[in-house]
Amino acid sequence: MSVPIANLPFGQRPRERLLTLGPRVLSDSELLALLLGHGRRGESALDMAAELLAEHGGIAGLAAARPEELARRSGVGPAKAAAIAAAFQLGTRVRHSIDLAPRLDSAADVVAVAGPLFAGERVERLLVLVCDTQHRLRQKVFVAEGAIDHVAVPVREILNTVLRHDGRAFAIVHNHPSGDPAPSLDDRRATSLLVEAARTVGLRFLDHVVVAGQDWARAAPLPHGGD
Repeated sequence: MSVPIANLPFGQRPRERLLTLGPRVLSDSELLALLLGHGRRGESALDMAAELLAEHGGIAGLAAARPEELARRSGVGPAKAAAIAAAFQLGTRVRHSIDLAPRLDSAADVVAVAGPLFAGERVERLLVLVCDTQHRLRQKVFVAEGAIDHVAVPVREILNTVLRHDGRAFAIVHNHPSGDPAPSLDDRRATSLLVEAARTVGLRFLDHVVVAGQDWARAAPLPHGGD
């Protein structure tokens, strides 16, 4: 006889397991059961999820099923069928978005993404490019703005921005409205600080680039202990 999810031990319920341990630990049946919400008389959402997966030959077959086909199954109906179809579509869009995201494997890649965002700027601004473990771009976030030719580099805010967007690597870009992209000594000091700070919190620092119109230069870190 089926055991309702509500009657399972707290640590065995899919929702509680997801919230405590994360979605990766859940089986396909458990994840699908959360979408279904509840089963039908004599059959829990977990039972129904397992049956749906078996009927369609696994998760790939279920993803290919038409919503109207799922809706005709007893216990599913239009609302649950729509929720299942929507979940699979979101997953498809995420994969598509990741595939199209540019990789920042060089300073030139950084400039290609960031350069257009600084066109016509007359004050210095600081941009953080948040990336995943494969250096694929996730977010572009401006974190500081200053007077002409002067912007502070807020190390803590930069790191918080990367972590807040679930980043694993990052680059920063700022502009020199003067038209000269040559990095200053302060620019290089900031790079050195970011290299060390990123290492401390387990992030990968990719690059610090200065842009000035169509020109750009890398702000390399200072030699260890250098001024």
